[in-house]
This record gives sequence, structure tokens and C-alpha cells, in this order.
Amino acid sequence: MKKLLIGLAALPLAGCLSFGGKTPDTLLSLTAAQQVPVGQAQSSAGARTITVQVPSVPQALANNRVPVQATATDIAYVKDAQWIEPPARQFARVLSDTVAARTGRVVLSGAQSLADPGARLAGELRMFGVDAAASSAVVTYDAALVRDEGGALEKRRFEARVPVSAIEAGPVGVALNQAANQVAGEVADWVGR
Repeated sequence: MKKLLIGLAALPLAGCLSFGGKTPDTLLSLTAAQQVPVGQAQSSAGARTITVQVPSVPQALANNRVPVQATATDIAYVKDAQWIEPPARQFARVLSDTVAARTGRVVLSGAQSLADPGARLAGELRMFGVDAAASSAVVTYDAALVRDEGGALEKRRFEARVPVSAIEAGPVGVALNQAANQVAGEVADWVGR
């Protein structure tokens, strides 16, 4: 009898428990505007190589949500907006595709770069979200580049701002994709000089 009463008492709580948030109807992703054409062969014998590392991020970006800088000290997240994977990994792929397409360099993964990493591009993705006061999607990337083995480290900050019509998943996703591609293009031009 005692076990039955405990079981009945716990039954109403079962509907209150959740083992994860509600998944949005759609997930956001980034797509590189410039890519190496399908089927185009690349060889390090005739082209320089570069290793593009996944950028580090502050805690506000270390998840799959889209941050909104509400004030200088307050951060919220766009309702029902979620990345398919963390933005730093997606941004690294956009960088890799854009650098390969614009510079002709062979972009290596971390495992491929063990023998000869070539140039190395690392950095920090400082902002990848929305500035509510300016109604803009903002991508800020602090890049660190070593052009040759044993070479000097070069640093440069890149930023793109794209207006958003509404702070909602759809418009924010499109604007962030555009801003990410703009930054990736500027980084590729810097790497390629």
C-alpha cells in the first residue's frame, strides 16, 4: 500500500519534468558564399597550405543559442533561435571555404596539418549575435596569423554589421550568415596578400 501511495504521489510530477528544452521548428546554419567548385583538385605541391583552427569564444557564444547584446552589460538570447552546431565550428568552415576559394591555398584540417601545417590561422570569435540598440547582426573576429613556420605572429580585428529587420530567428540567421561571409572574405584577402 505504501509503495502504491508513493507511486501515485509521483505521477503528477512526471508531466512537469523535462530533460531538455523545446527544440525549435528549424535550426540555423551558416553557408559559405564562396567555395571551391566540386571536383576541383587541390594539391600542396603547387599551392601553399594553411591550417584554419576553430576560434575560441566567450561563454555567451559557447552554446547553440544566438546572443542579443541588450545593453552594455545585459545579454539575452533570440527566442526560438538555435544553431545546428556551435557557431565557432560553423564560422571556421566558412573561413576555410572562403580562404580556399579566394586564395587558392590548400586548407588543412587539424589532423592533416600534423606533417606540415603551412600558415596557421587562429583567433577569437568575440561577437556573433545581435546588437539590439543598433538592430544589427554583428560578427567580430580577432584573427592571429602565422604565415610561415617560425614566422612572426600577425593580429588583426575584423568586424561586419548587417541590419536586421526583426530580432527573430529567420532575419537574424540570414543577417549573421551575411556578416560571417563578409568577415571571411576580408580575412581571406588579408591571408592571401
